[in-house]
Amino acid sequence: MLSCVMQHIVRGIFLTIMALSILGCNRQSPHLHDRSTLVRLSDDEVKSLDPQSVSDIASLRVAADQFEGLTRFSARGQIEPGLAQGWSVTSDGLTWRFVLRDRLIFSDGTLITPRTFITALERLRAPSSASPHKALFEPIESMRAESNVVIVQLRHPFPALPELMAHPSLAALPLHRVHWTQERPLVTSGAYQLSAWALNDHILLTRNPRWHGGAAPVPNIRWQPMSDTLSALRLFQAGGADTTSDFPSSRLGTLKATLPASVHVAPYNGVYYYVFNTRKPPFDDVRVRRALNIAVDRAWIAGPLLAMGNQPAWSVLPPHIGGDQAYHPGWASRSKAQNMAEARDLLASAGYSPSHRLVFDVRFNSDSDHRRIAAALAAMWRPLGVETHLLNAEASLHFASLRRGDFALARSGWIGDLTAPENYLQVYRSDAGSVNYSGYHNPLFDAALQRAQILSDPADRNQALHRVEALLESDAVVIPIYYYVSKTLVAPRVGGWQDNPSNIHPSRTLFLK
Repeated sequence: MLSCVMQHIVRGIFLTIMALSILGCNRQSPHLHDRSTLVRLSDDEVKSLDPQSVSDIASLRVAADQFEGLTRFSARGQIEPGLAQGWSVTSDGLTWRFVLRDRLIFSDGTLITPRTFITALERLRAPSSASPHKALFEPIESMRAESNVVIVQLRHPFPALPELMAHPSLAALPLHRVHWTQERPLVTSGAYQLSAWALNDHILLTRNPRWHGGAAPVPNIRWQPMSDTLSALRLFQAGGADTTSDFPSSRLGTLKATLPASVHVAPYNGVYYYVFNTRKPPFDDVRVRRALNIAVDRAWIAGPLLAMGNQPAWSVLPPHIGGDQAYHPGWASRSKAQNMAEARDLLASAGYSPSHRLVFDVRFNSDSDHRRIAAALAAMWRPLGVETHLLNAEASLHFASLRRGDFALARSGWIGDLTAPENYLQVYRSDAGSVNYSGYHNPLFDAALQRAQILSDPADRNQALHRVEALLESDAVVIPIYYYVSKTLVAPRVGGWQDNPSNIHPSRTLFLK
């Protein structure tokens, strides 16, 4: 009798748990048979709806779905006309004209004019603005209106200007509304507008009925934050999402066997590295930085350890950014034994030995791949008598420490805002502010970068920028590890997805089969 009662109790508990699980899944995302909603997983919560105040990828992707600029990105990650129907440039590369499309309006019916973009630039550059994108728009000297034309005057030639104009921070923003970020639905200029935001759960975007491109292919876009890549993978496998922003490298083999049509791995315009804090010992000494740099076997990390198809990196510019090949210093072709011998000599000249060991903390943000790489670095340096302490933290805390300069050696990286060499190099300028995590200060670097940027001939400009890159590498400010690949999962029912080096996939370019 008691056994029977217990069976009923256990069965009841089991059914209750199952019911709660189903409710939980339904709360997190609609069923994939809902043909009106595309569910996309981002790697973090959106920080703000104002694209001028955020620099993280998750926030900017949601912003790009809602705010369109003079130009925009296509499904192939290439620049195309946006709110402008086209553009032209003078022979000296300094004056650009962007002609607006006819009868452009925001979702609230307000006209979009050349003044819309001028106001956005003025706001971004205002003394009261703390926008992280100020330096990005440094090439622009002025912006003025002429009928339905936006005229951009540059301080120096900048071939990537059309790409810069697609950045959400200089899109058509509804600045005519005082509290626009608090309004629902959000007033927008792009294909979608935010209708609901449940913090740490989801953002729901619906079609902008007044977008110049007509009705976007998918009625609703649901963005869900999920920083843990394994949890994101499990949700995708359970049918709870259409696209992910990443997946664990260790699961690639299994995914290729079980979900081959969903796996997308492609070259990505970014570099993964560890950054030195050059402000204080021991890494204010370039000999110490160089020793640790040349002792790293990045070919093994990028190859056997990760096994994702990444290329090993020896500098901060990815392949094909401003040239045909990535930078490759002479020591990269030497044997491991030769590099380890030089590393020992450099450390000895800096005063470190088995009796006076080099000891420091290695910081990284929580992720299984970051931990594996940090452990690999520690093992590679151990034969040199180097002792490391591995410290991990949640991403927002980790990068807050980097901005404060509260670290010795820390995991970082850079994914370009633009496919322009200077975008990868400017963060090391002595006046770059908090984005210059290393605190690197070299007047020779600053001057060389400034000279390179004013060159008008594209070939001369790229060569000069690569000399700047070589100077940065010789100072060993960072330890480049590998060039990124994008790792995404895309459900078979999603159409329009095209892998590209910018890893840009606007929701307006996707459709449900």
